[in-house]
Amino acid sequence: MSQDLTLLCRDDQLQEGLARGFDPWAQGRDTVLALRWRGQVRVYRNLCPHLDVAMQYRKDRFMSGDGRHIVCFAHGALFQPDNGFCVLGPCQGQSLQALMVKVDVSGNVWLEEGGPRANDEAIACASMD
Repeated sequence: MSQDLTLLCRDDQLQEGLARGFDPWAQGRDTVLALRWRGQVRVYRNLCPHLDVAMQYRKDRFMSGDGRHIVCFAHGALFQPDNGFCVLGPCQGQSLQALMVKVDVSGNVWLEEGGPRANDEAIACASMD
């Protein structure tokens, strides 16, 4: 079965502990955020589970000041970068919607169109052969 893939970025465009926004579906706004956390690429929908609003306060500003959490600047919610789980704020106990990605041998990061992954699974980026 063939999977639909959308190019998100190059692997070297993601720096450890920093998140960037992307618009893979050409909606005119950053609909996903991607980051490298402890060597693994993680990608989430750019929607706070509290009220389904975008989380950054300006372009590519998704991380807390100490760099330890993804933050929703609209509500102050803090999310763990490795699994998207909310540890503080109005959506505590909920999670960001994780998306599946693959990195090919050329270092391209591809977003899988097959839908989101369950947040309780390992969300690490898979390698493509």
